[in-house]
Amino acid sequence: MLYRTLLLIAPGLVCLACALDAGRLSDRQAGASGFTRVVVTGAGFQHVVYRNRRTQDSGVLHVYLEGDGSPWLGENRIARDPGPRNPLMLALMAEDPAPSLYLGRPCYHGLADDPACNPLMWTSGRYSQPVVASMVRALEKLTSGHDNQDLVLIGYSGGGTIAMLLAERVQQVRAVVTLAGNLNTDQWTALHDYSPLVTSLNPAQRAPLDPRIYQLHVAAENDRVVPPALIAAAAARQVQAQVMIVPGIDHTCCWKTLWPELLEKLSQHVGPAQAVR
Repeated sequence: MLYRTLLLIAPGLVCLACALDAGRLSDRQAGASGFTRVVVTGAGFQHVVYRNRRTQDSGVLHVYLEGDGSPWLGENRIARDPGPRNPLMLALMAEDPAPSLYLGRPCYHGLADDPACNPLMWTSGRYSQPVVASMVRALEKLTSGHDNQDLVLIGYSGGGTIAMLLAERVQQVRAVVTLAGNLNTDQWTALHDYSPLVTSLNPAQRAPLDPRIYQLHVAAENDRVVPPALIAAAAARQVQAQVMIVPGIDHTCCWKTLWPELLEKLSQHVGPAQAVR
């Protein structure tokens, strides 16, 4: 078994010199797309947030949730900065005409040195109760004053895990869309012979989401990281969740090309706020 998720972190395992500055990479990509950057305090952690410049008075707000980034550098070295080196969700948000924001995880995007952070937050605890609770609180602050605004959570890979965990806790969620989403973390670690994410929550062990929440789970036919069978089995536990398997693509290719079509499909199910519930 590859113990790439440890309960006790030996200082020597944390690579201090070889990690890229993922926070600056995300800032550059967001700036090139005209997004504004703010840092929001959640429940014990800070979160980097990028917003597009479209009006926030719309009935629906899209919330983008990135994958796990780069928590490890090789099999035995924990990244000092776990943030993504090529943030897919920033690229997809740039294609989205709807009011949108990108909600970063605790300790990501240059915040790994914050006092509340330690490597557990991006290894075994990447989907833990403290992580989820802080993201819920940050999202509540970001949508404060917009009580009639409905939320669409859009998560890629491990961001799909986060989307499912947020959806059960945030009343304004109208829809969840996952792309290659890890919907069963126990099955995923067993599949890859990783040690279990013992301090994390597993969506597959939670109660099904409210059936009024529209769910679209998109899988890539050639995905060996999060195979379609894993996604389909987990989605089968939900009520009326739709699974779409896209032929000819894998875990990383080619979500940006598909995104306009998927946004159009989403728009057919999520209308103005006044049509909700």
